[in-house]
Amino acid sequence: MLVSVSGAIIAAGRGERLRPAVGELPKPLVEIGGQTLLERQIGLMLNAGLSPVHVIVNSETARLAAARGLKFHEDVVLSVADTPNSMESLLRLGEQIRSEGFILATVDSVIPRHDFMEFVERSRAAIEAHDGCDGMLGICRWQGDERPLFVTRSSSGFITSFGEQEQPWVTAGIYSFNSRIFDLTDAARQRGLNALRRFLALLLEHGMRLKGHELSKVVDLDSGDELAQAKAWLEDAASAKAGR
Repeated sequence: MLVSVSGAIIAAGRGERLRPAVGELPKPLVEIGGQTLLERQIGLMLNAGLSPVHVIVNSETARLAAARGLKFHEDVVLSVADTPNSMESLLRLGEQIRSEGFILATVDSVIPRHDFMEFVERSRAAIEAHDGCDGMLGICRWQGDERPLFVTRSSSGFITSFGEQEQPWVTAGIYSFNSRIFDLTDAARQRGLNALRRFLALLLEHGMRLKGHELSKVVDLDSGDELAQAKAWLEDAASAKAGR
């Protein structure tokens, strides 16, 4: 039986570390491959058949997007809120999400199109299977990026812990969840959790089962060097495709 699966994008942060390299532009409006990071994530989700796509941005991004004439697809549900952290951004999105499951991405995770589509397909199948899996996290090999969230997994692929101790695998900025994770909204706020990574740990603590899905490559855009890396990577991928 098919279930409804929507999309969700967290794009409400200020992106302070990247600003010096992009003329103080908010991260969602930084362009890569001829489109803004926000447009890229929305496009990937719509092309994967996710609808609606819920997006949360801060007031600065909303103001500049309007000034630049940025138009969003009719299936995009835009929320504007100056949330204090990524966890609160997710919980605000949860107030709007009505589907049984959803795919969540951070705006600054540049993921290859084929990896993105495969993740959505695997996630949709898991949601439809009702097999007791509460979610799936994209993971990739640690490439030395700052402040990674390391993960450990069981032999069956389920995540057993999150932490700062170095492991081969880290979270990759794309997730799928059953919407029942929002049953823990009050618990998260009562504890004063202040980051998405801490909310993920709370999910494990409450017995939710999350699987790790390996991605080939992800660039997490936090600096000018990483922006240059992502641009070069996409250009190489486009050239390779054109040369086939």
